[in-house]
Amino acid sequence: MPAPIVIIGSSNTDMVIRADHIPSPGETLLGGVFFMSPGGKGANQAVAAARLGGNVIFICKTGEDIFGYQSVEAFRQEGIQTSFIVMDKKTPSGVAMITVDRQGENCIVVAPGANGELFPSDLERAATAIGEAGILLLQLEIPLATVEWIASRTKKKGKTILNPAPACPLPESVLKHIDIITPNEIEAEMLTGIAIKDKAGAEKAALSLRDRGVETVIITLGPAGALLLHHNDFTLVPASPVVAVDTTGAGDIFNGALAVALSEAKRMEDAVAFACRAASISVTKIGAQASAPYKNDLHADPGLP
Repeated sequence: MPAPIVIIGSSNTDMVIRADHIPSPGETLLGGVFFMSPGGKGANQAVAAARLGGNVIFICKTGEDIFGYQSVEAFRQEGIQTSFIVMDKKTPSGVAMITVDRQGENCIVVAPGANGELFPSDLERAATAIGEAGILLLQLEIPLATVEWIASRTKKKGKTILNPAPACPLPESVLKHIDIITPNEIEAEMLTGIAIKDKAGAEKAALSLRDRGVETVIITLGPAGALLLHHNDFTLVPASPVVAVDTTGAGDIFNGALAVALSEAKRMEDAVAFACRAASISVTKIGAQASAPYKNDLHADPGLP
């Protein structure tokens, strides 16, 4: 069995409307199809990793409500270990309102709910599982203080990946305890102040993050793939050419797939290629978790590492 992947993060219910375009401020827009689906960056990454064969433990906080119960049951159906999930009687589960335009681009507003109440005290009974993780995967839809506590105070034997989304200023006390960081172009620019308009800009931003203490930097570039800075070497890993239907959750699929590949001891370059392939497949389908591919989907490509 591959090394365990512990993912600590958010769980939401996504409420999605497809529309001709993303509305401007003050604009009322008649949309098309409405549907609800499970989401949240942490949950998306956990489902992606589980479908790709990862040995996944997911830790989050939901409300003790219908959305929370449905989410936990869905995780179990995916084969995810849920014994450390906390349910809050006082705070509702998180929800996200998503508009997807005809080009597949999206606009998202999140009400964090119980995600914003996931504190270090909720993680104490999971300390052993966290410490024994082969891969620890974090995001920023839970309190930053909790992320900092996890990164700096838990004893770990594996690698820690931080997907810095949604982007916010990160203290050095977080960055110096992170092994791999995976921002997209916008997040990398917000973290470094360096505009990313081309490969040179992405390389400069990656070096800035590396110089702040992160061993490996992966900047995801959408349809252009991902820029990897590892062992002082740059590699531009291409994405598979596809027609995007919905980009919601693509970054989460990338991170879940990356965690799986690294838990299986793949070379970093091959792990990033694996993650790019998974993300490319995901944008051809609607939804976040619903679009997460299975391992057979990726291995259908004979050129996959």
